Amino acid sequence: MSLKSAKDVWDYLKKEYAGDEGIRSIQSLNLIREFELQRMKDSETIKEYSDKLLGIVNKVRLLGTTFSDCRIVEKILVTVPERYEASITTLENTKDLSKITLAELINALQAQEQRRLMRQDRVTEGALQVKCPDSDKKKFFKKNQVSNSRKTTVNQFPNKGKFLKRNFPPCQHCNKLGHPPFKCWKRPNAKCSKCHQMGHEAIICRTKFQKQDEDAQVASQDDEDQMFVATCFSIQTSSDH
Repeated sequence: MSLKSAKDVWDYLKKEYAGDEGIRSIQSLNLIREFELQRMKDSETIKEYSDKLLGIVNKVRLLGTTFSDCRIVEKILVTVPERYEASITTLENTKDLSKITLAELINALQAQEQRRLMRQDRVTEGALQVKCPDSDKKKFFKKNQVSNSRKTTVNQFPNKGKFLKRNFPPCQHCNKLGHPPFKCWKRPNAKCSKCHQMGHEAIICRTKFQKQDEDAQVASQDDEDQMFVATCFSIQTSSDH
């Protein structure tokens, strides 16, 4: 069925709901009962729920029964889920609910609905970031992962560690093979535990080697002193004889 003009729609509705006063009264009561039984579902939005209520109310009005917007406002206030309680409390504190319009109520509840959806999107995004914190490592291993055939070959030989090392590209920090960049001893964010400087690990710290050289020089000097004393003591003993 296709209704092209407003008159065609009106004529159809008039014919659909036409009848004597008793029939219209029964139809109106049935629609009002249907209206009173409505409850907003958790899966529904404010727009969907309000459109459903307005559809029933418009049918009641077409039957000649008066139905005010205040009844729709009251219906929405008492049948929306608990998640809209914050908006309703705010409206109670800032406006007279007996005078609030249907449009104002729907706009206020839709605003809260949109804010809640935005917060849920941010929480979901944050959860994904926490689940994958080190994207650089994942990209590195994904780029340099060994094929299934190579993995089979590695499992057949005991020196598979050497085989895997050859698959790493040159390190971006030291240009050497055999290790990933995030394990390099010369990476910029590495902090030495010996000299407390950034840019290298303690295992290659120059301060460590300088200290070892100094300790070696001190040890050598002590050996020389001991030999000198022993020589002097030997010469003195020989002269006494």
